[in-house]
Amino acid sequence: MTIEQPPQSWQDYELIDSGNFRKLERFGPYVMIRPEPKALWDPTLPESEWRAMAHTEFKPGAGFGKAGKEDSGTWTPLRKMQEQWTIAYPPVGLRLRLGLTSFKHVGVFPEQATNWDFIVRNTREIAEVRAKAGEGAPKVLNLFAYTGAASLAACKGGADVTHLDSVKQVVTWARENMELSGMDGIRWIVEDALKFARREVRRGNKWQGIILDPPAYGHGPDGERWKLDECLNELLKCCARLLAPENSFLVLNLYSNGYSAVLAETLVRTAFGTDGRLECGESVLRDRYGKALPLSVFTRLRR
Repeated sequence: MTIEQPPQSWQDYELIDSGNFRKLERFGPYVMIRPEPKALWDPTLPESEWRAMAHTEFKPGAGFGKAGKEDSGTWTPLRKMQEQWTIAYPPVGLRLRLGLTSFKHVGVFPEQATNWDFIVRNTREIAEVRAKAGEGAPKVLNLFAYTGAASLAACKGGADVTHLDSVKQVVTWARENMELSGMDGIRWIVEDALKFARREVRRGNKWQGIILDPPAYGHGPDGERWKLDECLNELLKCCARLLAPENSFLVLNLYSNGYSAVLAETLVRTAFGTDGRLECGESVLRDRYGKALPLSVFTRLRR
């Protein structure tokens, strides 16, 4: 098992401090305070320094932490800032539009940078193999694709990308990020992920890359109910039938509290078998003072 964090050379993101169930972080020119249930320790800096640095703070609403309202709340302005701005991730050539949402998110999960690196590297390798064999571009499916950083990484690697999310607004946001990054050609789908995967199995389609970053719970565009514990195993078994047997990859990322990297690895191994290289680990952010904040677990398969 490995522990991974974004490269220190990434100038547009920094976790400054963490603790007391919050994190102080900088996205481009702006610093913000957001809730973080995994930051159980004491912060290094005093509260006065946090507030002196921060441009805004997210205040949880009445339903915060409950199903359907787990991240809802409002932003309290502390210093002047733009409502929308962009950051870059140079290792992959991404430009991402950020903004303050009512669900504490800003449009990117920075700890996922190492997954973006894996995606662009492996997509490029598979594209080269297929080109030598006279085959077309690799097909990559990104489920629960949010604002599209992983889709753009696959596109950068030369893939024919299908980006799927159940929320129309974030699909539109992802399209903006594609245009900002100077890319094109991504296929956009607003759909329930499990429903789409079942249909792809019936069609007999194969994909050279599948990316999964599912939430703990949610709803599809037609009210389909998603609960990770109940649906993940079936979804992975569908994806096992969709992933090409060679020259292919899978990325599974899980945020749910209580899910371990070993659990994720076991799920993938039982669904996909033992063919290929399987790696698992934790994605963390490390603040200026060396405190490592674990935010998700991942399992990656390369055939």
